[in-house]
Amino acid sequence: MHNASKFTRLFAAMVLAGVASHAFAADTIKIGIAGPKTGPVAEYGRMQFIGAHMAIDQINAKGGVDGKKLEAVEYDDACDPKQAVAVANKVVNDGVKYVVGHLCSSSAQPAQDVYEDEGVLMVTPAATSPTITSRDHKLVFRTIGLDSAQGPVAGSWIADHVKPKTVAVIDDKQQYGQGIADAVAKTLQAKGVKVAVRESINAGDKDFSALIAKLKQANVDFVYYGGYHPELGQILRQAKEKGLNAKFMGPEGVGNDSLSQIAGEAAEGLLVTLPKSFDSDPANQALTKAFQDKKEDPSGPFVFPSYAAVEVIADSIKAAKSEDPDKVAAAIRAGSFDTPIGKLTYDEKGDLKDFQFVVYEWHYGKPKTEAK
Repeated sequence: MHNASKFTRLFAAMVLAGVASHAFAADTIKIGIAGPKTGPVAEYGRMQFIGAHMAIDQINAKGGVDGKKLEAVEYDDACDPKQAVAVANKVVNDGVKYVVGHLCSSSAQPAQDVYEDEGVLMVTPAATSPTITSRDHKLVFRTIGLDSAQGPVAGSWIADHVKPKTVAVIDDKQQYGQGIADAVAKTLQAKGVKVAVRESINAGDKDFSALIAKLKQANVDFVYYGGYHPELGQILRQAKEKGLNAKFMGPEGVGNDSLSQIAGEAAEGLLVTLPKSFDSDPANQALTKAFQDKKEDPSGPFVFPSYAAVEVIADSIKAAKSEDPDKVAAAIRAGSFDTPIGKLTYDEKGDLKDFQFVVYEWHYGKPKTEAK
């Protein structure tokens, strides 16, 4: 009997809590922002958080969505797959139905499995691995292109513009890095450029002397690196110190100021594929100024895609006349969205129908320039 009354009290408490949180949730539409606030790629997370927050603030300033304000709820996954699963479960427990994130492909993949099962809609502004949208899930979308597009852009640029003699392709064994490196290697081979050295490193490594010795021995004059900036920064610095005279290239995961801080002058001339510079688009002048007025840097590759992710969610809630994620997902697939990253339309998988990656040249202590 004692147990039964305890159970009844607990049940009553749960019902009350449910009523209270439901009443609270009805006042706002919660948007989770899930990405790295800590860890080695927290700089990318900052881009994501400032972009999403700006969109939420600006939409709220115009009256919100169907009279409701958007409410940001931040989650730190540190770009770690295990932490991403814990975050995804917390998102579900918090009653959040929409997520901008996750940022790293290796985190987005396991998180979206939780979301798909639990009815949470996710729009990633940064995860580029094709496998994320290749599993027939209905609630996953992106506001960035795929490595299957970015890889060929890089590979074609190397073959058609650089025309190196001896190429090495390196990756960090992670889903993103390995996937993009494979896509580049495949494009090079299809264009008749032999990949003389194909190597992997471990994320977190600091000493690359054995790798650099191997590259020197093979007379490598061009290196493509798939991965993130902490390791490439070290590789660039050590390659310069050890006299490896090769041009380097990497994907959008290496293109940020931390790379310059790690590599120093060795970062000069690095080629990087990135989304185009949305902050310098004249159509985005007012938005770029809004970031600058808040002392925030709008130039990072994931700032504007994160802003666009919030817009896509908000516009689709309006179009669906519903906050049901399944109905909102159908509205995203059927819709066309005017955003600061262009007019967005989606295919059945949840990928953008047209997204351009641009080849940039990185400069030490100066802004990047479009590669010529």
